Amino acid sequence: MAGNDKRRGAVRKSSTKKGMVVGSGGQRKKGLEGKGPTPKAENRYNHPAKRKADARKQAQQQREKQRKVSESTGELVAGRNPVLECIRSGVPASVLYAAHGIDTDDRVSESVRLAADQGISVVEVARTELDRMTSNAVHQGLALRIPPYEYSDPADLLTAAWNSGMPPLIVALDGVTDPRNLGAVVRSAAAFGAHGVLLPQRRSAGMTAVAWRSSAGTAARIPVAKTNNLNRTLKDFKSDGLMAVGLDADADITSDELELATDPIVVVVGSEGRGLARLTREHCDQTVSIPMASGVESLNASVAAGVVMAEVARRRRLS
Repeated sequence: MAGNDKRRGAVRKSSTKKGMVVGSGGQRKKGLEGKGPTPKAENRYNHPAKRKADARKQAQQQREKQRKVSESTGELVAGRNPVLECIRSGVPASVLYAAHGIDTDDRVSESVRLAADQGISVVEVARTELDRMTSNAVHQGLALRIPPYEYSDPADLLTAAWNSGMPPLIVALDGVTDPRNLGAVVRSAAAFGAHGVLLPQRRSAGMTAVAWRSSAGTAARIPVAKTNNLNRTLKDFKSDGLMAVGLDADADITSDELELATDPIVVVVGSEGRGLARLTREHCDQTVSIPMASGVESLNASVAAGVVMAEVARRRRLS
C-alpha cells in the first residue's frame, strides 16, 4: 500500500518527513509583526515632499557655505552711523553695499562720496540680500565689508623696532577682550611713538571693525602682532635686550619713577577686570602703578596704557 512505510523493503528518507512540521522557526511570528509607523512623506524615497526637503537642505548648506566664505573674507559693519564712522576713520574697507531704493540722507551721501574717494567699490543690492548678508541686523540700507586684518609676526615686530633707530617700545596686552579698548590702545601707541602692539592668540580682542573705528585709522600706521604664547614671547623679547614693565595696582613703583622709560621696554597691560595674570606678572622685570586721587580704584585699561606711554614719551624727549 502506498505510503505504508512498515511494509517489507520500505525505507523512509530522513529529508522527506511527512505530515505537519512541528514549529515554524518563528516565521509566523515575524509575519504577524508590524513594520512600524509609516514614514513621513519627506522621508519616502522619490516622494515629491522628499525632493522638496532635499532641495531645502541643499539650499541651507549652500547658505552656510557662503556664510563661511564671507567670514573668511572679513566682516560686515551694518548701519548708517557705524559705516560712516569707519569710512571717516580710514578703515581699509573693500566694498560698500547699499540697498536698492534706499532713502538717501546726509550720512548715505557722505558714505558713498568718501567710499568713491578712497577707492571702495559701491555695490547696490536688494534689501532682502542685505538682510541675509547681515543676518537680519538693523543695517538701514548700508553695510561695509572689512577685510581680515593682517597681523605681523612678533619677531618681525621686534626687528622693525630695533631698526627704527630709537629704543624699542612695544605694548603687550594680556587678556584685553574689549575691541574698543584695543583700538584705543593702538591709537595711544601710535601717538606716543610705540613700535607695535602685541596680542595673545586666545582670550583677547582682535582687530575687528570696532577696534579699527576706535583706533581712528591709526591701525593702518602701526603693526599689530599675535602670539600663541604671550609669556614665551615676553621671554624672547627679554633675551633680545628688552625690559618688561607691567601695569599693576600693587606695583613696585609709580609711573613718576619709571627710569626704565628711556631703555628698550615692552609695556604689559592687563585685562579690564583682573589686571595682569599671575604668570605674566612674574615675567615682568618691574611693575608700575599710576598715582591717582584717593577714592578711585583703577583706570580703564586703554587709559592706563595711554598714561604710561605718555610718561615714556616725555622722558625720552628729555633724555
